[in-house]
Amino acid sequence: MSERHDHDAMSRRRFLQAAGLLGSVGLAGGAAALDAGANAIRLPFANGERDLTRAFPQKGNMILLRTRPPMLETPFEVFDQGVFTPNDRFFVRWHLAYIPTQIDADAFRLTVHGKVGKPLSLSLKQLMTEFERFEIAAVNQCSGNSRGFFEPRVAGGQWANGAMGCARWTGVRLKDVLDRVGVNTGAVQVRFNGLDSGTLAATPDFLKSLDIDHARDGEVMLAYGMNGEQLPVLNGFPLRLVVPGWYSTYWVKMLNDVEVLDKADDNYWMAKAYMIPDTPHANVAPGQTGFKSVPINRLVPRSFITNLRDGDKVLAGHPVAIRGIAFGGDAGVKQVQFSSDGGEHWLDARLEEDHGKYAFRRWNAHFTPARRGDAELMVKAVNSNGVEQPVTPNWNGGGFMRNVAERTKLVVA
Repeated sequence: MSERHDHDAMSRRRFLQAAGLLGSVGLAGGAAALDAGANAIRLPFANGERDLTRAFPQKGNMILLRTRPPMLETPFEVFDQGVFTPNDRFFVRWHLAYIPTQIDADAFRLTVHGKVGKPLSLSLKQLMTEFERFEIAAVNQCSGNSRGFFEPRVAGGQWANGAMGCARWTGVRLKDVLDRVGVNTGAVQVRFNGLDSGTLAATPDFLKSLDIDHARDGEVMLAYGMNGEQLPVLNGFPLRLVVPGWYSTYWVKMLNDVEVLDKADDNYWMAKAYMIPDTPHANVAPGQTGFKSVPINRLVPRSFITNLRDGDKVLAGHPVAIRGIAFGGDAGVKQVQFSSDGGEHWLDARLEEDHGKYAFRRWNAHFTPARRGDAELMVKAVNSNGVEQPVTPNWNGGGFMRNVAERTKLVVA
């Protein structure tokens, strides 16, 4: 038996044992647990006061934006600790208010139907044992990450930079499941639905779709594992869609229904919500009208300094270590550049280990401030397709896709 086969078998057993031991997984304490006390933090924009909370199940200290449906932001210092975001610090974003508080892993079924040859209802155990195991490292980022920095301000969740995370996802390829049911000729899109729902009957069900070729590209996957453990409930247990290189609005959580369509999906969440200007950087002027809009789709490159913050003090004439993370969006990180003079000159940073083209990539650099006063550091990433972060921020009414080159202001003493 090969070493790889042994590793796969052990991983499957570990996940199966976790599902079997837990049986019925839930949000311990229900709604009451969401209202426990917390200390506070101030995010660096207007009305940036937030509570810090440990009240959510399977979660450590998180920045609280909203309790129901939950919106929890990862404190930014977590990103300085490594490439992979710990499960208990991984951001949370739900759209609909009702999330099942108990899930029986044994009774759970994924229904695959629509324009297929043989509809199926698959148990979690079948997905884990009857399909080839697949693993990929990928960034999951909310479309509105960093919305709080938009000027003029826009409506929506006022995130700082922590509505993102990188994990190693384990599961099965969506392509393999679709091949099992047999996709009919003329299929156009695949639509995904989860177990969450609105409190009112009129609330549109949260449904997202991918073009058939994208759904079958061999990277889109059904994940039951995250960083070597089962998915936390708030991150989608028992199964979630993973769409590497695309914004997290497509990463449907608690996924229980996959439908193959023979026409383009025109449901609310595809035709009206999460629309962006069809312009470079999804950028328009405030008040501008008459532009074409398209559904949000591919991630764009971003980079951050993680070990220094605005207002930190450094010494003139002494080397200062800089480190951070970058990701290329829908492609790998080719280059990270930093500037110690507010963008007048740029130098290449040193890239660290590559965990795959969709993952965070750590980088590091040094600079020596020559004189006392203020210093402004900047960082920008270039992906393998040649797409570079802009040095001026974009703007749109949805507060989507911010990826301006970040600035950190230091005090040189």
